[in-house]
Amino acid sequence: MSVFKERLIELLISQKILSKERLQEALDIQRKKAVPLRDVLLKEGFVNEPKLISALSESLYLPTLNLSHYRIDQSLTDIVPERLARQYKLVPISRIGDTLTVAMADPLNIFALDDLRLITGYKVDPVVALEKDILQAIHTVYDRKKEEAPLPQEHPMDDSFASSFEESAIEVDNLRDQTNAAPVVKIVNLMLSEALKKRASDIHIEPQEHDLRVRFRVDGDLGDSLTIPKKNENAIIARIKIISGLDITEARLPQDGRFKIKFSNKEVDFRVSLLPTSFGQKLVLRVLDRSSLSMGLDALGFSQETLTLLKEAIAKPYGMILVTGPTGSGKSTTLYSVLNLLNTPEKNIITIEDPVEYQIEGITQIPVKSDIGMDFAAGLKSILRQSPDVILIGEIRDSETADIAIKAALTGQFVMSTLHTNNAAQAVARLCDMGLEPFLVASSLIMSSAQRLVRMICTHCKKPVTPDAALLQGFSLKPGVQFFKGEGCQLCAHTGYYGRKAILEILMIDDIIREMIVKGSSSSEIQEYAVRNCAMKTLREEAIEKLEKGLITIEEVIRVTTE
Repeated sequence: MSVFKERLIELLISQKILSKERLQEALDIQRKKAVPLRDVLLKEGFVNEPKLISALSESLYLPTLNLSHYRIDQSLTDIVPERLARQYKLVPISRIGDTLTVAMADPLNIFALDDLRLITGYKVDPVVALEKDILQAIHTVYDRKKEEAPLPQEHPMDDSFASSFEESAIEVDNLRDQTNAAPVVKIVNLMLSEALKKRASDIHIEPQEHDLRVRFRVDGDLGDSLTIPKKNENAIIARIKIISGLDITEARLPQDGRFKIKFSNKEVDFRVSLLPTSFGQKLVLRVLDRSSLSMGLDALGFSQETLTLLKEAIAKPYGMILVTGPTGSGKSTTLYSVLNLLNTPEKNIITIEDPVEYQIEGITQIPVKSDIGMDFAAGLKSILRQSPDVILIGEIRDSETADIAIKAALTGQFVMSTLHTNNAAQAVARLCDMGLEPFLVASSLIMSSAQRLVRMICTHCKKPVTPDAALLQGFSLKPGVQFFKGEGCQLCAHTGYYGRKAILEILMIDDIIREMIVKGSSSSEIQEYAVRNCAMKTLREEAIEKLEKGLITIEEVIRVTTE
């Protein structure tokens, strides 16, 4: 034990946390009371715990973890006995292969680490957390284990996780040595596995002035997850650059890359975007789970009437369909699901995207490269010479791309694309505003749609509620509607929401609407006609239908469908 006491003393002096005089006072008290030096330092007020944790993390190259924002897998409590967790003030947070990661207040406690290895049979990797957060986590996962209903078990990381990385032969000796160091590899692996277990759609790795912040976007909302010491920043970012095929020597320019891993017996793609900032290089990793595409359109959450209309539109031999909505509204997932449905041996399907998101077998996919003149318009012209049956254009951004797409739809191709508009009818006006002739738009367009994602109430903590009367003003609801809300639990990370589903507003183009387009009718006039005469369901009506089924909250309806 004296060795670890000496390491702590050395740390306190080297980090200038305590003067030699104050440290001697603490050592005198420690000898009199015969308690660990760490307890004296904290209980007698020589140093505050966050500062000590930060120093330990930086000195020992260990990441810190904010347990208050962390949902612990209940199944890990079967590996670490409650007695051991309470005795050493630690809690298990992850298992990757034969390595168990535990959060500890005192990572210098060699007895705790040895006992864990002996009792669990796993290799043990510690991360550092506040003692009060650890005690609260122990209370949550052990004391309440018998009281709570069993939660769905999350799959541990495959043993093949680390072997799925392929590194390029970039010769930068110092960074290469650091990125291959075990702690760096483990931190990156832990980060990725936790993001996938939490169902994150994005991982944000953000350099701050004094540390590296890691945030996960779950169900559309960003939340803090990890804080990594500043001195590890370059090695962590270089590690991700290497597995993404990026240039680790370039820190001044934005870069884009991708990599894939195996997780729970399935392949998951990560699209990586790097942007230089004032404090370093920020990385955003977009999680692209291809297994969600194979589930088909039925799994996206559309109502039965909407699904019928969508399938009717994609059954047409030629023409154009548009999916509109803001960034992150699930447009790409919907269109890729349609591509999967159309992907048969007798069809030649070609996509042009910026960038290619999901890589699908049997489909020709072309990435946009504007720096060499390969933009949407240029690529689309070349695609038309390849005798395609189905064309997916990632986004219609300019009049030239729109003109080529419209003419392709008129000459026998089935064309799909996206636009950024608020509702389905506005897509028609947007195409006309781009300079396209209204009669061409009217003749080629089969369907225009607008999509949003709504957060579903967590079924594990779902409770009936009575909403504020002010929230219900302006809503036309069925009589006797029961409202629900999630109270917050471990399964949903105390948000009350678990998962998202899509709502889709579909405008089918009939002969009357074609006449209105040619005459130059406004988008509001077209929408009014479609709602009144074609029984078109607006985004709000689609959301209200889910509200009346008890799937979403009234607050979510207002958030998603208010323009």
